[in-house]
Amino acid sequence: MSFVSKIKHLLNWKESQKPHINLNTDLYLQLKPLRLPLILTVLLIMLGSLGYMAIDNFSLMDAIYQTGITFTTVGYGEIAPISDMGRIFTITLIIVGFGVFSFSIGILIEVINKGDLLRILKERNMLYKVARLTNHFVIFYQNSYTIELSKQFRENHIPFVVVDDLENLEQIANTYSYPYYLRTNPQSNSAILKAHLSSAKGAISLSANIAENIALISIIRLYEKEIKRKKPFQIMTYASSTEDIEKLKKLGADNVISPAKLLAQRISAVSVRPDMQNILEEFLYKKDTPLDIEEIKIPEYSWIRLKKIKEAKFRNRLNVSIVGIRDRHGKFTAIPNGDTLITSGATLLVIGSSKNISLTKQYINKKQKPVQLKETNV
Repeated sequence: MSFVSKIKHLLNWKESQKPHINLNTDLYLQLKPLRLPLILTVLLIMLGSLGYMAIDNFSLMDAIYQTGITFTTVGYGEIAPISDMGRIFTITLIIVGFGVFSFSIGILIEVINKGDLLRILKERNMLYKVARLTNHFVIFYQNSYTIELSKQFRENHIPFVVVDDLENLEQIANTYSYPYYLRTNPQSNSAILKAHLSSAKGAISLSANIAENIALISIIRLYEKEIKRKKPFQIMTYASSTEDIEKLKKLGADNVISPAKLLAQRISAVSVRPDMQNILEEFLYKKDTPLDIEEIKIPEYSWIRLKKIKEAKFRNRLNVSIVGIRDRHGKFTAIPNGDTLITSGATLLVIGSSKNISLTKQYINKKQKPVQLKETNV
């Protein structure tokens, strides 16, 4: 390890992430037409300096300075007496310099008018911003669901990137305050790389076309294997029918939301239990709520495996409540009693504060029974 590396390690200095695609090649192609004016300018300064040195015996710095003020036509005059031949040379230099200057300005205006240079510079800047994100969500396809989802994500401080190839994506992003957005084909390899999916928590596909959602799920799962990611991406998507929900889940989606089904369930729940509306708002949609609800999976090595719920003493030790348990076969038990057995691969539905739920995860993930927690509320 080098001395500089040791210092960085000592200071815990982590270098900022760089985008997988930086558009340097595209930027070079845009600036390529400016090479000729730049070369002509350098050659003209060299020839002008040599001319003054040869004709009127100027020093190198005086010759460069005289060439510069002559070439740019700033009108500072002569810095030293110039011979008649030198004045003829100066007139020639002014005419040629004006031509090169006009030629250069013309090319620069043409490059800017195309609009590609500014677009690439904006996108390149966005790529570097996206590369600094971690545990973010990549939202593929822009529509009304994306707009509402972005509001919820912003309120809950969840980082996200919107990806679509709409021509007016920038205008939409500015209107609805998307902090990060990328205009590219969602199903392309460049979209995966530009969105820095490798450091993301998951992806959300909101296309109304099930074929596009299927394709995106397949692309993401293949990319997951390609980079040998240890923790799978969390993939959520949209479906319009029960049949489509089953298809998408079989192909690798973790969660599939059907707006029609979700609306029917919500109305049904509120119809039977009117107070359910307030409970749902409190748990699911309000930010900074004192309570949270989360699923915690029991690992194979957990000390709590094959023990009864009452033996774990979740309420006394961690001040959380187990309101549901799902076994590895998918069978769900609501409000389990204390004698319910916790098996490996089961998932607990836990209610409590965010802090206490976080402690519960640590509590469950230990191999040995923890002794530091006393029989009291945390």
